[in-house]
Amino acid sequence: MDSIKDVLKDKDFEQPDEIQQIKDFVKSKFDEEPAVKITKNSIIISVSSASLAGALRMHLHHLSKQLQTDKKLLLRIN
Repeated sequence: MDSIKDVLKDKDFEQPDEIQQIKDFVKSKFDEEPAVKITKNSIIISVSSASLAGALRMHLHHLSKQLQTDKKLLLRIN
């Protein structure tokens, strides 16, 4: 039986590049730190206010092209 150490040693715990690119984009444009979650078919960007989500919505097409992804970008207000 494998130990937890053996199972986890080959696991990559690095943050995907898309997450850091989205966080950097939002931070540079709006001076806010979003929470980002990647699922199989989408990327969920959680922000703190509806006004920020509305302003960010205008940039989603540009952000999608910058990320070069086919995943759907979704905004969530926390």
